[in-house]
Amino acid sequence: MPKKENIQVMFNNIAPSYDKLNHILSLNIDKIWRKKAVKRIKRADPSIVLDVACGTGDSSIALAEAGIPEVIGIDISEEMLKIGNKKIKSIHLDNVIRLYAEDCESLSFPDNTFDAAMIAFGIRNFENREKGLRELLRVLKPNGRLLILELSVPKNKILKALYNLYFAHILPNIGKIISGNKEAYKYLPQSVVNFPSPENFIKIIHDCGFSNIKHISLSCGLCRIFEGCKNN
Repeated sequence: MPKKENIQVMFNNIAPSYDKLNHILSLNIDKIWRKKAVKRIKRADPSIVLDVACGTGDSSIALAEAGIPEVIGIDISEEMLKIGNKKIKSIHLDNVIRLYAEDCESLSFPDNTFDAAMIAFGIRNFENREKGLRELLRVLKPNGRLLILELSVPKNKILKALYNLYFAHILPNIGKIISGNKEAYKYLPQSVVNFPSPENFIKIIHDCGFSNIKHISLSCGLCRIFEGCKNN
């Protein structure tokens, strides 16, 4: 797993072009995946949600626009948070969303604070996933929900070949042209390849104390949702 200091520096460097590249490289499908995730969180009718690795605030904004009364976003990249705060203020959601520079592996929030927690496209960048997941278990209220949205390598052979072509060769070059940082966009697809299989990740979530774990494949396995619950 990556060192958080390296991740922090990398995301600080690519922050100015991150939103533009993110939507271009995903062909805007990330917006559809995010909406599906937010819709599932809404089912529990939460009053306060923690958006982990919130980056420039897209998921925090989606949660607020879906009607969540209070959203707390956290990230280790202060440059990403600066952009997120500008976006949030520009659409007048700063009365609903608050962003903080926080490390999910050592949260400052008290026990039993949040009704739900969401990590969208961020858990593969954790230095210690287990430690981060246990911290989320701690700050969730009893019966609180965890939802993780993450990119995945499809199992279909044809899709996998196309995936490898796009993410190993095309994506880094587009990333270099727009952001000037080819290495970041070589790391990002590699982090997806190195992520545990769905079966292994479900076990990790369970071993960290969550129950009632569900797994949903999106877009033929290009993205996946993992859900878990904190017992009473």
